[in-house]
Parts: sequence; structure tokens; C-alpha cells
Amino acid sequence: MNAPNTIVTGAQLWAPEPSKDTALAIRDGRIVAVGSDAEILALAGPDTARIDAAGAAVLPGFHDAHIHAQAGGLGLLGCDLDAAHSVAGYSELISDFAATSDAEWIVGAGWFGDAFPGGLPTRELLDELIPDRPAVFTSHDAHGVWVNTRALELAGVDRDTADPPAGRIVRDANGDATGMLFDTAGELVTRLIPPHREADLRAALLAAQDRLFSLGITAWHDAILGAYLTLPDCLPSYLDTLADGSLRARVTGSMWWPPSAGPEYLPEMRDRLRAASDAGFPVRSVKIMQDGICENCTAALLEPYRGVHPESRGDSVISPEDLKTITAALDAEGISVHFHGVGDRAVRECLDAVAYARERNGAGSRHQIAHLDVVDPADFARFARLGVTANLQALWARNDQEILERKFPLLGEDRARFHFPFGSLHRSGAHLAMGSDWPVTSPDPLWGLHTACTRTAPTADVHALNAESREPAQPEERLDVATAIRAYTLGAAEASRVADTVGSLEPGKYADLVFLTGPVDGPHSFDRLRVARTVLGGETVFLR
Repeated sequence: MNAPNTIVTGAQLWAPEPSKDTALAIRDGRIVAVGSDAEILALAGPDTARIDAAGAAVLPGFHDAHIHAQAGGLGLLGCDLDAAHSVAGYSELISDFAATSDAEWIVGAGWFGDAFPGGLPTRELLDELIPDRPAVFTSHDAHGVWVNTRALELAGVDRDTADPPAGRIVRDANGDATGMLFDTAGELVTRLIPPHREADLRAALLAAQDRLFSLGITAWHDAILGAYLTLPDCLPSYLDTLADGSLRARVTGSMWWPPSAGPEYLPEMRDRLRAASDAGFPVRSVKIMQDGICENCTAALLEPYRGVHPESRGDSVISPEDLKTITAALDAEGISVHFHGVGDRAVRECLDAVAYARERNGAGSRHQIAHLDVVDPADFARFARLGVTANLQALWARNDQEILERKFPLLGEDRARFHFPFGSLHRSGAHLAMGSDWPVTSPDPLWGLHTACTRTAPTADVHALNAESREPAQPEERLDVATAIRAYTLGAAEASRVADTVGSLEPGKYADLVFLTGPVDGPHSFDRLRVARTVLGGETVFLR
């Protein structure tokens, strides 16, 4: 065998399972051997580069199973509110950005509702900060849009404007819009925002790539290829950067299914999938948003919300029967469905749709449901039985102030017990994948792994302001370290249907590696470790 280009020795290997091996060899961008230090050193030639991990953990490159990379990049380059968690902090960031921008519209994202009195911002503050231009700021969870009076006027939103399906205009006691628009109501304003320049979108995607490399992420699945609220369609940027080689990460994605569309949209979806493949980006997944979020009462629940209208159960974005028809049709063509399911009713409707597809088509594509804030225990075992991946956003599973003060009172104690039931799903045999949903929350996999294994907030997280976030939330739902690492590596690769080339450290697979600053010696390791080096196809793309 020819000498390897690079060898790694002295490593605590997670392959992704804990390994007795300590070294590996790389040639032409792929792993060619894994073994002991002595075995791998014996393969080295005079020109072989050597990396001594010095006992630190070396894992497969992290694979984010649910992310919005271009949107995250736009936040890095634009008015990003993620660095603050207070009204004063948001005000300073917005004022500073507006003062240096000559844009017709001031657009940003990243605010948290619990920073505002009453749990939601209003147009009055934006009117004070930006009185002469329309302003639009999407919440960190991408389900709320905060706008000023000028933006409402341009959109023609007043007390006579009806709530759109699967959306809500928040109103004051007089019936006037407060400046808060939930879910599809946000599109009343966001559709008026002038489109981004192609060069800016390209720059955002490449800025996101650099940021993700620095966090050890070598592959990701973009959960929306299409336009949504203030998020422009990222597919053109992917096609552009794939064509010229500037996008180096391993990327898959899900084509966006418009919330208002029924089965009649299937021919157009087939055309969109075919066009993406013909252009050089094969897309084998479709994203369907089946409900909203609990905090806005737009997540679809089996039983009513507490403390609001007694019959309020949230909306199913697509009727359950149409969802079955759409899922079965896509499944029959080998297309996976990437469902957004937050409430227990939405989760059940997604599972029912997959069950219908299985009845009609037999064994088919691996589908997945992302988020899973609340799952009825009767549905835990159905994930394994139907071959549905539980796509987890682990960083959310903690006692943040917004969850304790705004979310749990709406859910009630019984449902709160099964808040992000990672452990229950794992024990029931569900296949797990992990992602961040960045820019909804931090894309840092080490933060996500910390919370998955401890159910507490990372020490450095600026958004974890309350003492309760340091206490375990539903501790019985913690994952063990090996299970969590697998979900953020091989599990995500399996969900994205690329596990034949990435996701584990074994001969024949791409040499995509992440080196940490020390060994993983328990669930609290992730709160102190950082990424030391990221390797993509045998080449270092980030070095601390």
C-alpha cells in the first residue's frame, strides 16, 4: 500500500462509538486505515505529515441535521441581535446598524421574547429607533416578526386585516396591530422587503461555512431550500458556490413545500427537485411545516392550551388527509419528507402520514420529524416501527426563562413532563439525528451535546440568564455521551442518506475529522472543550 499523506496518532477516537484504536491514516482525502499508534506509524513514509492528538478526542466531523446556513450567514453580516438578550442590548444593536445603513428597509433577526415586558416586543420601540424607514426583525425561533408602524402601513395591515391561515396578527385592546406578527402573518410584511443582492447572499453562505468549520461542522442539511418569511431562497447560492468550488462542506437539503399548498402542488415540486438535480445539487428531501410553535399557540396539540381560549389547540398547516396523500406520493418516488412537528398532534399527524405511505408503498424512504417539543408517549414506539428519524435540536432542552414563564404555563404539567423527550425516544428504539436550527439557536455542536447529556445550559451561553437553566430539565430525558455523539455524526449522515461516505471513522470514508482540545471524559466535558482543528477530506480547514 502507498504511504498515507497524513497520519493522526495519540487520539481518543470516537468512531462515533468509543474506540480502542488511537490512530488513523489518510490518503487522497479518505481514511485508509484505523488502528493503534504503532500500526499506523508503521505505514508512514518520509513525506507523510504527522498530527499528534496528544490524548485529545478526535471524532467524525460534526453533521448538522437541521440548519439554515445562509440565514445564519446573513445574521453574521447584518443586524444580528444574537449577541444580546435585553431591550437595552437590542436597542443599541439596532440603532448602531441603522445609523450605518442606507438600506431602504432595516432588516435583522435574533431577538428573544422574554427580554421584553409581557413577553413580546411592540412597534413603539422600533418606531423610536427607526422612525422613517420600515423595520422588520425576525425572532430567534423564526416564528415571529417584529415590525414598526411604517412597515405595517406599507403592508396595509390595520384593525380590519384578517389573520391569514396558520398565522396571527397580535392586537392591542383597541384591535390595532401591536407590531408582532406570528408565522404566516409575517409574510404580510416580509413579502415587501426588497430582495437581497446575489453577491450578498453568496457572501453570507460562505461566511456561514467559515463559522461552521470553526465549530467542527463539516456537513449539514439545509432544512429550507426556498423562501420563508425574511429568509431568501438559498438554493441559488448553493448552486453558485457548488459550481465554482467555493462551497466545500458536504451539503444536502430539503426543498420547501409552501404551507398553503395541497396535493395539487406535487407536479411543481417534482419539477423543482429535477431542476436542482440538473443544476448540480441533487435534492432527495422535501420540507413540510405541519405546525408552528407552542409559545405562539400555533403548535398543533391533542388537547387545548392552558390559560387561553378553552378550545385553542393550534393549527395543522396541512390537513391530515392531504398530508397523507403528499407523503405517500413523495415516498413512492424515493423522496424523504423532513417534517416540522412541534406539538403532539402535529407529530402524530406526521407519523400517521408515514404509516399511510408504508401501507401503500411498503418499505420506503427514511422520513424524519424535527423539533419534537411535545410527543405523546403513545407515539414513542412508532418512530422505530415506522423507521422515522427523530431530528433533535438539543440546545432547546433546558429550563430557560422563556420556557418556564411562557411555554410551560400553556402546556401544563402533564405535557411538560415530556418536553423534548430525547431519552424516551431513544429507549423506544427511535433513530436519532441532531441539528441546531441555526440561526434559531447557536450552531455549536459542543453546546448541543452538553445540553443533550445534562439538560442544562452551557456556561457561556448569553441567553441562559436564569438560575433554573443551570438545573437539569426533565433529567430522565438525558442522553448518554455515546448516543449523543452518534446523533450529531453518523445519525445525521444516515438521515441525510450520505452515511456511505461520511459520519464515521472507518476506511473508505472521507477524512472529515474534528479534533477537540482534550478528551471526552463525561457529559460535562462538552462545556469545557473547544474545537482545536477541523479536517475536511484530509485538509485542515480550521485550526485554533
